[in-house]
Amino acid sequence: MPYLFLVLVSLTLTSCQTLREVGQLRNVDFRLDRVTNAQLAGVNLSQLERPEDLGPVDLLNIGNAVRRGEVPLSFSVIIEGTNPADNSMSARMTALDWTLLLNERETISGAFAEETVLEPGVPTDIRFPVELNLVEFFDGGARDLVNLALSLAGDGPPTNVQFQAEPTIRTPLGPMRYGEPITIVHRTVGNDAAQ
Repeated sequence: MPYLFLVLVSLTLTSCQTLREVGQLRNVDFRLDRVTNAQLAGVNLSQLERPEDLGPVDLLNIGNAVRRGEVPLSFSVIIEGTNPADNSMSARMTALDWTLLLNERETISGAFAEETVLEPGVPTDIRFPVELNLVEFFDGGARDLVNLALSLAGDGPPTNVQFQAEPTIRTPLGPMRYGEPITIVHRTVGNDAAQ
């Protein structure tokens, strides 16, 4: 009987610890910090501010990609996770399943699978690559697709960027996922985004 009591107490304490860790991660503030290394059909967008900055070879590459129906846009996303300083413990995220929405249109999904420790009061970068074929999700010609890509790179017309995500945390009882996706970042990017 005493052994059973000790087992029950141990399970209760473990469950309480698990609930605290889930609560800690739910208090973490996630935001889109920046997008880097944006490329459209092999064209580096970091030096461009508007479509007119594209050179003849760049225009040819993007035009050919549009005609083929394959306009790959790749970039690195940096999400900043901040565990509030008044939290009593670290939040240990082991995975982050995500879906990217551009201008409120669902595009692609992926998974970030590196364990990340979110210490109280210390902003932590979570970086992962994203790649999608723009013509699968957006109509329009080369100029429209270039404008959308430039917006993600920080230039061009405003674009709404949103991630729906479901974090997984490590607990004493094993990995635990959130019950439903949460919006962890929501930001308008582009030249006029702050206006």
